[in-house]
Amino acid sequence: MKNLTLIWVCLITFLSTSCSSGQFGKILKDVKKAVDLDELSTDEVALGLKEALNKGTSAGSDQLSAKGGYLNSVYKILLPPDAKMIMDKLSIIPGFEKVEVTLIEKINSAAEDAAIKAKPIFLSAIKQMTIKDAWNILKGQDNAATEYLIKSTNQPLYNEFKPVIVESLNKFGALDYWSSAVSKYNKIPLVKQMNPDISDHITNKALEGLFKKIAEEELNIRHNLASRTSDLLKRVFSKQDK
Repeated sequence: MKNLTLIWVCLITFLSTSCSSGQFGKILKDVKKAVDLDELSTDEVALGLKEALNKGTSAGSDQLSAKGGYLNSVYKILLPPDAKMIMDKLSIIPGFEKVEVTLIEKINSAAEDAAIKAKPIFLSAIKQMTIKDAWNILKGQDNAATEYLIKSTNQPLYNEFKPVIVESLNKFGALDYWSSAVSKYNKIPLVKQMNPDISDHITNKALEGLFKKIAEEELNIRHNLASRTSDLLKRVFSKQDK
C-alpha cells in the first residue's frame, strides 16, 4: 500500500506540473529508492549483519591488540582474588615491592598479543551465519550479535587464545615472575599453598574483555546513525529503528 501511494504521488506530480521527462525520471528514481528501502530482502539483511559483525569484531580486535589496548582501558585484566592476597603478602618482602603492578602490566601485554588471533575465528563464524540468525539478531536485543558470537566462537577462541597467552606470558617473563612470587609466598609459614598457573584466568578475562568491546561496537552501530558507514548498513539497521 505504501509503495502504491508513492507511485500515485509520482504520477500526479507529472500530470499536474510541466516537468520534463528527465525530471519525471528523477522523480521515479527517488520513488524507487524509497520503495527499495521499504522492501529489504533477506539476502540484504544477512549481508548487512555480516558487514556489521565484521566491522565490530575488527574494531574490537584491532583496538585491544594495540599496545595498551587492555592495560589502559576499562578492559584491563586484574589478578584473581587469590593472587591479590599473595601480592599483599609479598609487597613487604625486598624485591617484590612492585610485584602486583609489574605482573598486571605483563599479563595485559600478553592479552594484547593474543587479541589479534580472534579475527579469523570471528570471520569463520560470521560466514556461517544463516538468514534466520541474521533476522533474529536484527530484531533482537542490543547485544544480540555479540551473544551470537559468544555462542559460536567462545570455545574456539579459548583454544586459540590459551597457547598464545602462555607463549606471550613467557615472552614478557610473566609466568617466571609469577612462579617466583608464588614460590616465595608458599614458603611463608602457615599460608595456604597456591597454584602458580594463572594462564586460565588471564585467557578467560582476555576473552571477556574482547566480547565486551564487541558489544560496545554493536551498540554503537545500532544507535549511532553516523557509525553506519555504508548504504547497506543504513538500509538494514533502519529496519530496527522502526
